[in-house]
Amino acid sequence: MSGQGKIAIVTGAASGIGKAVAHALLADGWSVVFTGRRKEALEAAIAESPHTASARAIPSDVTDPASVAALFDATVAALGRVDLVFNNAGTIAPGVPIEDLPFEQWKAVIDTNVTGVFLCTKEAFRVMKAQEPRGGRIINNGSISATAPRPNSAPYTASKHAVTGLTKSSSLDGRKYDIACGQIDIGNTLTPMASKMPGGVPQADGSIKPEPTFDVKHVADAVVYMAGLPLEANVQFMTVMATKMPLVGRG
Repeated sequence: MSGQGKIAIVTGAASGIGKAVAHALLADGWSVVFTGRRKEALEAAIAESPHTASARAIPSDVTDPASVAALFDATVAALGRVDLVFNNAGTIAPGVPIEDLPFEQWKAVIDTNVTGVFLCTKEAFRVMKAQEPRGGRIINNGSISATAPRPNSAPYTASKHAVTGLTKSSSLDGRKYDIACGQIDIGNTLTPMASKMPGGVPQADGSIKPEPTFDVKHVADAVVYMAGLPLEANVQFMTVMATKMPLVGRG
């Protein structure tokens, strides 16, 4: 198992993609810190895995610098180091025209999806460059929206474009510390966030159409592959999507 003896932190690990990836890492031999805001939900997610001995719940708020620093300090104190961070925690805003979007909803998306990735990356750099052996890997959860927006999705689309910028900058700045950074862009994996897809969602031409989805297991497998590479190799960007989703083409 490629993760044997290695330590991972997964944000937003209580449900959806985060939970699936955390479980897949556990199955691959990693020790995994499940983090999110609600300890009870994290513990419930851990209980679903047969590898509970290698998992622990450390609650944190990725929008709070002190909370993120405490998360990394607690992980190092308990497990000795950090080899992988999967920046997965994210949120969305209601799909309303930009002129009707409350500022508070814009700010909530940016605080979680952008500032959260920045704060976790900052702390990962702090820990990874100082540990022995030095280095580690950061994988950011981007989105198809990091490339192509959906209608009425300005906050989420802007946040995921920003994640791409953070990924590129972190990849460059991490070289001197043996820190690799990559991004996985996911389209229509069937989680609660994508539950509306089969029933129909707005398209660029104003119509409402159902869209295909795929099993989140394939996302988890992709992240495990990225995580298992030696530090001299990196998947800079990977797109995993439902084959028939209306992305490639002219809309």
